[in-house]
Order: sequence, then C-alpha cells, then structure tokens
Amino acid sequence: MHPSRSSDRHPSPQEIAAALAPALGASRLRLSEPLAPYTTFRIGGPADVLYDATTAGELASAITAARGAGVPVFVLGLGANILVGDLGFRGLVVRNAAREVSDLGGGRVRAESGVLVADLIRHCVAGGWAGLEHYVGIPSTVGGAVWQNLHFLSPAPERARTMFIEEVVESVELLGADGSRSRATRAEMHFGYDVSRLHTSGEVALAVTFALAAGDPATLHRTMQENLSWRGSRHPWLEYHPSAGSVFKKIEGVGAGRLIDQCGLKGHRIGGAQISHIHANIMVNLGGATAADVRALIGLAQRAVSQRFDQFLEPEIGFVGEFAEESAQGTVSS
Repeated sequence: MHPSRSSDRHPSPQEIAAALAPALGASRLRLSEPLAPYTTFRIGGPADVLYDATTAGELASAITAARGAGVPVFVLGLGANILVGDLGFRGLVVRNAAREVSDLGGGRVRAESGVLVADLIRHCVAGGWAGLEHYVGIPSTVGGAVWQNLHFLSPAPERARTMFIEEVVESVELLGADGSRSRATRAEMHFGYDVSRLHTSGEVALAVTFALAAGDPATLHRTMQENLSWRGSRHPWLEYHPSAGSVFKKIEGVGAGRLIDQCGLKGHRIGGAQISHIHANIMVNLGGATAADVRALIGLAQRAVSQRFDQFLEPEIGFVGEFAEESAQGTVSS
C-alpha cells in the first residue's frame, strides 16, 4: 500500500508500517514510539514508525524504501543539536545504529555513520592514531560530525584555533537523493562553519574514511583529559541537565551566549526549560520540559537581543517534526 498524499488525512502509523514492512520487516518497525529518550534534550513526541538501521546497507535500504513509498523520513543519530516537536514526527524515523569500524592501514580508518564519535576516539587512540582526540566529550555520531563539520577550540592551553573534523576526513560515502551511491572527497563536501553539502544536497552519509597521523597514546590521553576538563567547566553535564548544545549560531566578533548573558537571561526559566547558568547559549531540560517551553525561551532570547543590541540570533539547532500551536510569546524566528 502506498500512503496516499492526495487527501488531508495523514496515513496512520499502521498504514505506514504496512507500506514499509515488505522492505524492512514488520517485526523491526515500532509504531508511535516516543522520541524523547533518543535525543540529548530528552524532549520529543512520537514517531509514527521507528526503525533501527544496524548497518550502512540497512540505512540506505530504509531511506530508499521510505522515499519509494512516499513516506517522509528522518535519520536520527545520537539526537544532539535537535529539538523534536511535542507532536512528534509524521513518517519514518530511522535510528542510525550502523557502527562498524575498519582499520584500512596507515592511519586510514573507515567508520559507518552511526558510530559514536566517543567510541571511534577510543578505538583510534588505542591504536596510536591522532586527530580525533580533540573532539572528546562532544555528543555526536560520525554522520552528525560530517553533517555539521564538528569543531572544538583546541589544543590546550592557548585554545587559539578552532579545529574542524574536516581536517581528518579523507572521503565520505553518500546515498544520493535519487538512491545512487557515490564517494565525495573532503573538498567536495564543501565544509564550512557548522555546515557541509549535506545541508542542501538531499544526500545521507553512510560511512566516512578518516586519514589520521601516528601519535603517542599517552599524549593523546592527556589531550583528552585536558579537553574534557575544559569543556566540563563551560557546558552543563548532559547526565544531569539534558540539552541540545549551542542553540544559536555564532555571530562574528561577539558570542551569542555573551549577548544573551548581557540581557540578564542566564537562569531564566519557562516551564521545564532554562537558559543555563553556565553557558547562556545552552538551554537545559530541568525535568519535564516540552518543545513549546524551549521554543518560548528561544523566542524570548531572540527578542531581548534584538531589542538591546539590534542583533538577530539565528537558531543552530534543527527543528524536527510537528510543534504544537504556540502563543505569541513562543514565536521563533528562523
């Protein structure tokens, strides 16, 4: 059955599952699955259908099946840097659990896009390969890392340079919008600050090959400890205060968090969402926060900074799924 797009009625989760079952297997499709537990913000309503892709091949097959059936599809990695709407996602959410890592020799390491960056760092450091240790402590999958060109101020102690994941990317294996497979070089990925070609191409990263340099494991562990300590003093701990990371994009010459702080909004709370006392560009879930709470807080920060500094705060986080109708106070500009 092909879900109809000709009427206003959205296909039910059961209808979507029936359309996808021949390709993905009915037993592997979970219906009306809450997404909050699968995000770092711990916020989000249900997906019509949720599917775990455990290999790059399964990831490609799930996306291709959804596109072929006319079902909206969203690929979910670690669930960082996103806010899922309280009404959830209408269609198929594919959890990217493709986590195979292969040593290709000479410091070249291939990782499927669902590999956790934390696990990949451990693997590479144990093998004496340097280049990824700078990103320790940042919640991301490999796919998410190349999507946003993961970055961090390093090395210690100066922290004078922003280091980007692109610096160690050799190539990315891609699933195209038309279902074709290709490989893009680092230059062809068009990396920038918080951006890559994936934002506009309709492609999905299936795997990444990294080119790393030989390094002393003891030195790499020291770098990891220094970075974890530095990051931990400036960011709330996800285990206690779930968040999506930085909410707003960088403003050249001035930090978005600094502007919000100067508006006196650190610690300001709406519902269960709060602007962090530690970092004003991070909003935390104090328990029971809704997407509506977060969007109201975003709107408040945008208006305050616009009125006082005539600066526009552009959201960096992605908004996924459907959001409940909000009051004028909660309007978000994007």
